[in-house]
Amino acid sequence: MDVVRSVILFVVAALAEIGGAWLVWQGVRENRGLVWIGAGVLALGAYGFVATLQPEAHFGRILAAYGGVFVAGSLTWGMVVDGFRPDRYDLAGALLCLVGVAVIMYSPRPG
Repeated sequence: MDVVRSVILFVVAALAEIGGAWLVWQGVRENRGLVWIGAGVLALGAYGFVATLQPEAHFGRILAAYGGVFVAGSLTWGMVVDGFRPDRYDLAGALLCLVGVAVIMYSPRPG
């Protein structure tokens, strides 16, 4: 059950961080204004909070693993929201990152 909870939290964190960064990008780069930027800042703050809910107790491990989730999530966001089409190297890299997440987070550890 902890693995399912952890995966759900990684997905929620990715939506908050990537969505927040996208909102700030839209506010600044696409001149959508302070409301978009403010919403992005709030979403980025939510990401920081969601990360604390992971069952794993080690900050470094959580953030290292989240890096892999961020890579795959960013490519997915780009595909869904911006019409980005990743090439086979993007997809291979994202898959490698997700394998790394699984090794870091869910490998059996003594003790």
